[in-house]
Amino acid sequence: MLYAILAYHVEDLVASWTAEQDAAVMGNLHKVHDKLKAEDRLGPAARLGATKDAFTLRGPGAGVVIDGPFAETKEQLLGFYVADCATREDASAVARDLRRVNPTAVYEIRPVILFLPGAPFAATHTLATDAAP
Repeated sequence: MLYAILAYHVEDLVASWTAEQDAAVMGNLHKVHDKLKAEDRLGPAARLGATKDAFTLRGPGAGVVIDGPFAETKEQLLGFYVADCATREDASAVARDLRRVNPTAVYEIRPVILFLPGAPFAATHTLATDAAP
């Protein structure tokens, strides 16, 4: 079964990390990614852009586009993983591996009911290019 593992974190804290601190966290996360990939259990994963750049479509009919995700939480959704896990316990173990290397994050785990893989995208640009003025 596929599970979505949603990564929440205090965005201002993550934004305060130096480039070296961020690279260290990402390097450790990539070790978990590489393990899951080698086991053929890692699906799409993404690090999301800043919540200040997010917008939401809501309302009846065509809906209205409004700025922001407007989450009522201290943490913001900053990324996600899709992992192929046989059981809920296996999915929890994956989340624990991620948390072990990024202990201040919160991971929400949900079964994926429908997964429609699309065409693969070309590699996206790095966050470093986003950060450059």
